[in-house]
Amino acid sequence: MFVIPDGENGAGGVQKEGGGMNDSGRPPHLRWGPIGLVAAGGTVGAACREGLSLLIPSVSAVPLAIPAVNVIGAFLLGYLYEALANLDKERSTGTRLRLLLGTGFCGGFTTYSALARDTAVLFRDGFALAASVYALGTIVVGACATWAGILLSGAIGRRSLRAAQEKDKGPSR
Repeated sequence: MFVIPDGENGAGGVQKEGGGMNDSGRPPHLRWGPIGLVAAGGTVGAACREGLSLLIPSVSAVPLAIPAVNVIGAFLLGYLYEALANLDKERSTGTRLRLLLGTGFCGGFTTYSALARDTAVLFRDGFALAASVYALGTIVVGACATWAGILLSGAIGRRSLRAAQEKDKGPSR
């Protein structure tokens, strides 16, 4: 049996016979549940990215799949950010969805390292203008996609809230 310090003061701890430890004594980022959610979401996200990269062809030596997945992922992150911000803070549903879909799926789906690699290859192959437009365009369009996701999610949320309020009022007499 062993003791792992728990909390900020290092006192206490969680003991488990056989040398194991239950998750309640670990910080959230070291618990198996959240790690599993991120891993599952990341696996699906990376598989979706690979599928799109096989479907979307390059045009004149410029790979279009990577900017496409990064812009789509930026939109999804913006949408999720706004949608999950309004969930009940007392329940862990928002945190779990954020880990599964935001950190996991979108983290596995998007790939700014491949964007950097593709940009470097374009520069190396003598396509300096294309490389610059490719990198900067993806970042600017991605930022706009994030804002579009936030705006769309906010509009849908407000509309749903108004509809729920109207339903609660009942018929007017």
